[in-house]
Amino acid sequence: MSSRPRTAWPVVAVFTAGYLASYLLPTIVGRLSAHLGLTAAQAGLVGSALLLSSASAGFTLAGRVERYGSRTPARIGLVLAALGYGSAALVGSVPLVVLSVVVGGFGSGAATAVAAAGIAAQRDPHRTSSLGLLTVSATAGALYLTIPHLGGGHRLPFAAVALVALLVWPATARLNGRTAPEESASPLTGRLPHRRSGLVLAGGMLVWSMAQNALWGVSSRIGITQAGLTEVTVGAVFAAALGAGLLGVMGAGVLGARVGRAVPIGLGTVIISGSIVLSSSARDLTSFATGEILWNTVYPVVLSYLIGLAASLDVRGRWAVLAGSASSVGVACGPLLGSVLSEEAGYPAMGLILGAATLLVAAPVTAVALHTGGRPLVPGSVRRRGGAPAALLAATTGSLSGAVPKLGSPEQPVTELRVRRRRLVRSAIRTAGPDGGPGQSNAYASTSDR
Repeated sequence: MSSRPRTAWPVVAVFTAGYLASYLLPTIVGRLSAHLGLTAAQAGLVGSALLLSSASAGFTLAGRVERYGSRTPARIGLVLAALGYGSAALVGSVPLVVLSVVVGGFGSGAATAVAAAGIAAQRDPHRTSSLGLLTVSATAGALYLTIPHLGGGHRLPFAAVALVALLVWPATARLNGRTAPEESASPLTGRLPHRRSGLVLAGGMLVWSMAQNALWGVSSRIGITQAGLTEVTVGAVFAAALGAGLLGVMGAGVLGARVGRAVPIGLGTVIISGSIVLSSSARDLTSFATGEILWNTVYPVVLSYLIGLAASLDVRGRWAVLAGSASSVGVACGPLLGSVLSEEAGYPAMGLILGAATLLVAAPVTAVALHTGGRPLVPGSVRRRGGAPAALLAATTGSLSGAVPKLGSPEQPVTELRVRRRRLVRSAIRTAGPDGGPGQSNAYASTSDR
């Protein structure tokens, strides 16, 4: 985006409001089935409708957040989420609940799209995405601890999501407004960069998210019907699992880009595959809790690196929104897929199928992380001998200011000025910098020997 947010917390707040409904999906689907007389497959279909609506909002806003600014789409999304989920909490008719869920899902998707574009505009997208996952995991964990004790039928989870959307509203005042026409003219406009890598990543995230949410959508029923646990116990397990996820996300934030993205994505996906099989075959508290906690510890870690990888492919956030929307399609298909597989083949067989699908998608997604790990991610950048892209000379008064992008954060917008004489380059390097006098450009240069 052309105008960076001054701080990351408004983006994190909007991210939390947009993601919360999918985090609460097990209790939403379970309560729809228990309190509205729906079958497991019908309840899963309602959950899929919510998430498909969310994905459609992401595809609608892809590439348009920069044009409209972040503030207006975020506010519209939060209003729709509050109205939609609030209405679903107030009505008891199944058709009205479905309609309200679709409206709320579109609002969640709009908020998520704005957050994804905002994450791509941050100096460290991975750290911001980790903070967002940390916040939404903490919020969902607190709700899993309280909702089972409050009753409320199908109404309480929807009311909680609507309330969070309202609480996040004040944070939108700190988001960017509509970009002025003269500011929107940027050398970064044009066709999507790295199309092949982006398409592979988007397709991989679709399948990866579908497998994860197929299990997540029926996890509550696995704990209650197969492992013989109560709803309160299952809620405590989910809270503990999300708490472990907090530790995993904090660890990912500390680790950052020290080992690149390929190792966390590849190794983490293998661990997730095994935990899916363990959780789906659980028949007691120990195995169920072990599988869920291990899975929820690693899942947000891998997701944070996937979000950071998508953000690194395009500084305008288009791949972040498109890959996130593809992931939302997979998430949307997950509850229905999990319900159908569990009814037709049983929970253990469902786990084997989902675990195998997760393993298959690990290879291409990891390959994208390896392929894009050290190459320039912005047009016109110059590769220095370490393999990391360096900033380019900006010698005009209104040019880019800021520090040289650090290794692992190559997503900074740069401006190129072609120079012919080595003497001029040396002079620009000598005078540029934060300590330059009045009239000097606060920019940096990197040259390659020719």
